[in-house]
Amino acid sequence: MNTENTIIEKVSSFIKTSVTLKLVTITILMLLLLIPVAMITSIIQERESLNNEATDEVRSKWAAEQQINGPILTIPLIYEHEEENKKITRTKYWNLLPENLNVDGEVLPEKLRRGIYEVVVYKSNLNVSGDFIINPKPDPQDLKEIQYDQAFLTLGITDLRGIKNQINLDWNGKDLSVQPGSRLNDLIYSGITIPIPDCVDQINQKIAFKFSVDLNGSKNLSFIPVGNTTKVMLKSPWSSPSFNGNFLPDQREINNDGFTAYWTVLQLNRNYPQSWIGSGNKEQMQESSFGVDLILPLDDYQKSYRSAKYAVMTIALTFLIFFLVEILNKRKIHPFQYALVGLALSLFYILLVSISEHSNFNIAYGISAVGIIFMIFLYSLSVFKKFSLSLVLLFTLCGIYGFLFTTLQLVDYALLMGSIGLLIILGLTMYFTRNINWYSLNMKID
Repeated sequence: MNTENTIIEKVSSFIKTSVTLKLVTITILMLLLLIPVAMITSIIQERESLNNEATDEVRSKWAAEQQINGPILTIPLIYEHEEENKKITRTKYWNLLPENLNVDGEVLPEKLRRGIYEVVVYKSNLNVSGDFIINPKPDPQDLKEIQYDQAFLTLGITDLRGIKNQINLDWNGKDLSVQPGSRLNDLIYSGITIPIPDCVDQINQKIAFKFSVDLNGSKNLSFIPVGNTTKVMLKSPWSSPSFNGNFLPDQREINNDGFTAYWTVLQLNRNYPQSWIGSGNKEQMQESSFGVDLILPLDDYQKSYRSAKYAVMTIALTFLIFFLVEILNKRKIHPFQYALVGLALSLFYILLVSISEHSNFNIAYGISAVGIIFMIFLYSLSVFKKFSLSLVLLFTLCGIYGFLFTTLQLVDYALLMGSIGLLIILGLTMYFTRNINWYSLNMKID
């Protein structure tokens, strides 16, 4: 009986005093705490999905992404040939692009709300001008007639619901009315059409045009460079543009007051001609598009998701403080107490995403961090039994969450900051534990 008691006492003593066993227990706890962290990450993704659905719904009612394609001048051609002693007549379309195309635009962003979700849309005012030259003539083989009196102009606009003013075309000094819909369905599926008066007397002459359009849209505004020389200037108070497409701006200015961007695209920069017959070149024209996205540089859900990736580091460093206090100051800390602290650290991320849905992300981060830090600090007072040790924990947690906040703000340098921070943390840990004799710890812990 005494032998059995002795064995039990030895096992009990080993469990209580073994540093190795405590490290294994802490490691298992950390791995188990990844389960609630993974669940929280899933919640963040679900909330982001709901936000995207709300964004799509608002954009579907306001107006979608907008692309300006054209204007394209089209002149019908009548071809006639004989087959088996029968005359076959066909109509083809001769498409001409402008010699010069100039767009001077202003993009005014607006933030709309759908429930608790925020959506960025825009209003734009575009002043378009340029000129055409009807030259050279098409292939004369089997050509019976060029119907200059049936010519029409087509302007492609992706979402016609975004047009907010009556468009009036100044065509060589004449005001022309606009008709809805596109007659070049194989080339431009959505747009407007302007019948052009007989232009036979204007062959080989510059035909100037200009018009203005107020256009609503969301996220993206882009252009097809149909001019022999295309020049586009956009300005906006939005300070976070993302220039995309086949051409980047030749000049750009971006600051806290907004952006101004200038593009110049030549015919030689694209893979389609100034004139052709038929409906070809649709894909080539789309490939040459360029424009700008009005984006939120890093939305709250992305920040919350990125912060959750640092959960392992936060839990590990906090557990490290508790472990060093336990072995160096002979303060027994039960695994259950480690688990409570780990759950408190995990709770930070769900607090962050829930509060940020109703306020500014930085404010939400501050509220969540202060709440969790002080809760763990107050709990440590009863665990450590020493105010100075709890104060060290307090400053450590403030440093961890301060470092994480800084990393989240620096989008382009996040990886660099993270790697440097982890290097410093590892170095400090090695420094403060350099004199510990790990083999004798079992003898020191009571």
